[in-house]
Amino acid sequence: MDAPAPGSGEVPEDPFALHNSASAVLDDHGRVVGWSERAQEHLGYPPDEVLGRMASEFLFDSRDREAVRDAVAACERDRGWSGVLPVLHRSGQRVELGFRARAVIRAGSAREWFLVVAPAEEVLRWETDRSVLDGLFRRSPIGLSVHAPDLSILRINRALARFTQLSAAEIRSRRIGDFLIGPDLETIETRLRRVLETGAPLIFTEQRCRLRSDPDRERVVSVSAFRMEDPSGGILGVTQLVEDVTDRYRARQRLALLNRASISIGTTLDLGQTTRELADVAVPDLADAVSVDLLDSVARGDETAEEAGGRVRRMAVHSVVPEALQVMHPAGEIFSFDPRTPHARCLAEQQPILEPVLLSSPGWYFQDPERRRRAIDLDAHSLIVVPLTARGLLLGLLSLWRARRPEPFEEDDLTLAEEFAARAALCIDNARRYTQQQQAALTLQRSLLPQELPEYSAVEVAHLYLPANPATGVGGDWFDVIPLSGARVALVVGDVVGHGLHAAATMGRLRTAVHTLASLDYAPDEVLSHLDDLVNRLADEQEPADGRPRGQQIVGATCLYAVYDPTSRRCTLARAGHLPPAVVTSDGTVSLPDLPEGPPLGLGGLPFESAELELAEGSLLALYTNGLIKARGLDLDEGLERLRAALSRPGSSLEQTCAAVQNALLPEHPPDDVALLLARTRVLAPEQVASWELPAEPTAAARARHLTETTLTGWGLEELAFTAELVVSELVTNAYRYGGGAPVTLRLIRDRSLICEVSDSSSTAPHLRRARTTDEGGRGLFLVAQLTERWGARYTRDGKTVWTEFPLAAAVQGYSAAVVDPALDG
Repeated sequence: MDAPAPGSGEVPEDPFALHNSASAVLDDHGRVVGWSERAQEHLGYPPDEVLGRMASEFLFDSRDREAVRDAVAACERDRGWSGVLPVLHRSGQRVELGFRARAVIRAGSAREWFLVVAPAEEVLRWETDRSVLDGLFRRSPIGLSVHAPDLSILRINRALARFTQLSAAEIRSRRIGDFLIGPDLETIETRLRRVLETGAPLIFTEQRCRLRSDPDRERVVSVSAFRMEDPSGGILGVTQLVEDVTDRYRARQRLALLNRASISIGTTLDLGQTTRELADVAVPDLADAVSVDLLDSVARGDETAEEAGGRVRRMAVHSVVPEALQVMHPAGEIFSFDPRTPHARCLAEQQPILEPVLLSSPGWYFQDPERRRRAIDLDAHSLIVVPLTARGLLLGLLSLWRARRPEPFEEDDLTLAEEFAARAALCIDNARRYTQQQQAALTLQRSLLPQELPEYSAVEVAHLYLPANPATGVGGDWFDVIPLSGARVALVVGDVVGHGLHAAATMGRLRTAVHTLASLDYAPDEVLSHLDDLVNRLADEQEPADGRPRGQQIVGATCLYAVYDPTSRRCTLARAGHLPPAVVTSDGTVSLPDLPEGPPLGLGGLPFESAELELAEGSLLALYTNGLIKARGLDLDEGLERLRAALSRPGSSLEQTCAAVQNALLPEHPPDDVALLLARTRVLAPEQVASWELPAEPTAAARARHLTETTLTGWGLEELAFTAELVVSELVTNAYRYGGGAPVTLRLIRDRSLICEVSDSSSTAPHLRRARTTDEGGRGLFLVAQLTERWGARYTRDGKTVWTEFPLAAAVQGYSAAVVDPALDG
């Protein structure tokens, strides 16, 4: 049979096998007494030329005599020899052959030598293969086991014997289940049977396993296996190679855990979500249970942290052992650690703590006794506590426990915990800083926008405000309801171009300006003109001297300003680049009044116009910003049509109408700021208002006092009559003196307060001053200011109106007739 070609990958046959080798027999003197056909094929000598001749005469060259003598001496000494010798071919060519020589005893104690000969190249290749096989079983660091078809062990190498802590002889004929425990055994045997059945090899498959000799330590092995067959294809069994890759596997897992931590932790700037992400990453790959605690001040988002021994707030807990959640402090609970516990030491020293065997830790016994007992029942046996620090600030700590996994924490586990705790701490600190900014933004919002609107006699109101960024809670849109004199009310909606804190700050300045202008009782078109000037001045302030912009610039704003009078049911409106309001009648009919469209604020130099509407009692006025109409990407007409449909629901409360508008027009996260103000009009009853025109004559003040006293008595306000008479007398006297001879109008309104108004045709502003002791007059307005809750003046096209308000609940307590100037009595 021909030998396999070199490098073919097949296992060569034994070159000294009888069917494959040449053989010869020498007597005790070295004479050839036997010669095979294979010997003739290898050396070219026929039997008749060599039988009876001395082998040394024709087989060996004189140059090789010494090597031959050494071989003969070895044969004599060891009763046998094997090796390679050069011999002479019949053609005279020297060839190297491998020899095996063994002594054979004949009858009569005669001795002969039996030689088996093969080409040296085949012998060397076969010896190499034998060396490889010997190395696999004796010197290879990779475990090797040979199994019969029933998976019983036929043979293992020394490496695997060391792995199992048994000798090769002790393992033979045993089964895998004699060494492994748990489901690991079933997995390995299933895979080996699949190799036996299919012939498909198993290549570098990682498998967890635990040895019966060391059940508390989990190992990871890499297994490769192939089926063994005889030359005819019969199945002889399966061979598997086993390598302990525990260290490599754990290093890879730690790297994967760090990568997962970098991806999974800090996906948001929410402090609670970030701590929950930290807890979720650590379980179950590193620990069986995890808790994340932050110093209470950090959890609140404060700038300065508490002392290390202060209270902590449990932010997140996670465990693969459900019962552990009943033992651990729940998320949200605020508590303190005993100063002797590992947790308190970690906070105080800001150093990680490793407790491989928890029960041997002295600090463990200072935990709450009941919690400690229940933790022991759950087999909690190992602990790591790592401080969470970022940018030199202590934020809290991370606690990791093992209970279900039997092996304790090691130094490598501590290093890993420190690494991803450091990464998580940066994310937590970012979230903390963001929480600070968010709280600042929310504080700004609360200071810029009305939170709870009071009750008004003129209107019933409801509102909706949604910033484009719900996290910051602020934007450039605003709304307002401002009480005015005469029981009137101003309704305002505006929109600063842009979003965020800059737009919100600009909005705050505009809102403050609107309040100031409203307190001066300017008409709506005049209010917008003054706002336009303000926006231009703000833009000029931001224009840098060096030509380089400083941050975001104000590019404009829009505004709708309306004033509603519940005594006349008239609403005066003006708009600056803003969408018109919607007016809804009591039967649900919706209209968009055709108002003059003024330019946006900030263009400068262009006029604004007012329009007047008469609204029936119970009409609904809807003021809104363009973010409401365009939130879903609708065109203007389609958005307004949806608004009409949402508003046309008679009988709905204002809050229900707000919700209907939001559902119809807004997505979950609007792309623009949204402000909506709904106002349902009210009308003062005729019996609440009394008005008279008084001729400009000296008796006007006395007439005014009489009318006031009679009217207040009819209203049941006798206790205010004396004070109101004094105030009305002063105001009518001033109107008579400086009104230019035109009639004077006196109006009394009984609302949440008593309102007294005196109107004349003069535009001269009343001026409050402090009279000197020598002055005979000049104390009238000072007296008015002292006797009323509020007073002021507003200007109309025909002149001015001076008004005062008296609190109805105050009656006349605190007022004294002793302060009245007798000269004021008409």
